[in-house]
Amino acid sequence: MNVNNVFLEVVVGNKSQLPDFHKVEIAFGGKSNVGKSSLLNCLINRKALARTSGKPGKTQTLNFYNVEDKLRFVDLPGYGYAKVSKKDQERWGKLTDEYLMERQQLRLVVLLIDIRHEPGKNDKMMYDWIVNNGFYPLIVATKADKLKRSQVQQHVKMIKNGLNLNVNCKIIPFSAVTKQGKEQIWEVFEELLEEVEVEKQEDALAQEESEVEE
Repeated sequence: MNVNNVFLEVVVGNKSQLPDFHKVEIAFGGKSNVGKSSLLNCLINRKALARTSGKPGKTQTLNFYNVEDKLRFVDLPGYGYAKVSKKDQERWGKLTDEYLMERQQLRLVVLLIDIRHEPGKNDKMMYDWIVNNGFYPLIVATKADKLKRSQVQQHVKMIKNGLNLNVNCKIIPFSAVTKQGKEQIWEVFEELLEEVEVEKQEDALAQEESEVEE
């Protein structure tokens, strides 16, 4: 997709603020400081639309980014940052749970894992929760530039084993520095948009046939 027009459309702090959008939504989750904002900025060809920070736990809301008015990226609060109060963690967790469980527009969850390390307890919990709710997440293994090329596939295998990755899930090594993986990630998104368009056409055809029969 040729991405030129992107903007932060809505910031949501509780369930009642969730917007009544009808475009496809792709959610991005991962532990604090895994590189979520850097991934978003890379995908939309911006340097600082999604705020990056050396301070973990910065994203405390659901941030909806309008991408070419064709889909929306939803930046979820990071998890696993101990210095955030338990009350805040519970509030963010509840908001994330409600969004992921109930949002009809949500079609794909992207789970970010630091490629350098084995998935942690929170990563595994998040992955299992996503799968148990009917999604096959796209795993983006961030910070691939921190490894030697010869190490990448070994660490990809480590993540697959650590998550007990479902065969329907894809894992893509990514680097915000070198842009490795950017095109492959967009290919997944574009395939999703094509599938949704086919579904709409099939639904419209079925509706027409139903009206004719009546």
